Amino acid sequence: MSDLTLYHNPRCSKSRGALELLEARGLQPTIVRYLETPPSAAELRALLAKLGIGARQLLRTGEEEYKTLGLADASLGEEQLIDAMVAHPKLIERPILIAGDKAVIGRPPEKVLELLP
Repeated sequence: MSDLTLYHNPRCSKSRGALELLEARGLQPTIVRYLETPPSAAELRALLAKLGIGARQLLRTGEEEYKTLGLADASLGEEQLIDAMVAHPKLIERPILIAGDKAVIGRPPEKVLELLP
């Protein structure tokens, strides 16, 4: 399985754990350090479609930016939340494994194994 991509934050224990699980199975996903190279709005929309969730479900609600930007406001729409994640990639939940047209959030890290054959 060579078409794996992992949205990864090496400072996150869950993200490191997911990568270790993949590597233990001999898999070398393409690593996207999304804090250094944030996804575009179009990339985030495609990622959300693969995950089968809305933008609000991808937000890290414990981050300071979540509070300061007022993202708990239920009146905010998908595009506003996506724009916030593009501008502040720290708000994006991690890790995320993409395999073809499917994706999964690795929380707990073992969830990434769901996409493997």
